Amino acid sequence: MSSDELLGGIAERVRGCEMCRLSQSRTHAVPGEGPSHAKIMFIGEGPGFHEDKQGRPFVGAAGQFLDELLASIQLRRQDVYITNLVKCRPPGNRDPRDDELDVCTSQYLEGQIEAINPKVIVTLGRFSMARYFPDARISQVHGQARPVGGRMVVPMYHPAAALHQPALRSEVESDFARLPEWIERADSLGESGPAAPESPEQLSLF
Repeated sequence: MSSDELLGGIAERVRGCEMCRLSQSRTHAVPGEGPSHAKIMFIGEGPGFHEDKQGRPFVGAAGQFLDELLASIQLRRQDVYITNLVKCRPPGNRDPRDDELDVCTSQYLEGQIEAINPKVIVTLGRFSMARYFPDARISQVHGQARPVGGRMVVPMYHPAAALHQPALRSEVESDFARLPEWIERADSLGESGPAAPESPEQLSLF
């Protein structure tokens, strides 16, 4: 089965998913979007109001800022894959709960990562960062890429954080400016051999 077919199958299952309480209050599930061969995958937290209405990731104000950040390094949305940890909007934009995160990541996100096999994963916000760096503080590690499982993982602030706290904007822009460097480093990781399986040891930040 091709990567496109795998992603299409996951998206279809996401749209009909009733495996956790989030399905009861959603308007639309938001599987994610982008090419199956994307070198970069962005993982946010969960859909917001506009995403829930449209069924697409990052289409509100944070999404517009993300588009600007991509353009600053000569990339477009069509060049990257964008998704979230949870595929349905938590009511009132509350934090996703552990059981919701567990279901969505094990049933859907892991399959998306396997199908796309991106060279670089950018985590947007502390929840997606915690998947790879469970004991880290985002204020201390943002923009610092680490090799995990044969790819580079770059923790970054969520674009919405920069909109709510303008002082963070320059840091977000600076972190994005280094993405081409991380892509180049990820290419060299790939040349050294096949990706190793992810393990708790590899997830250690230091």
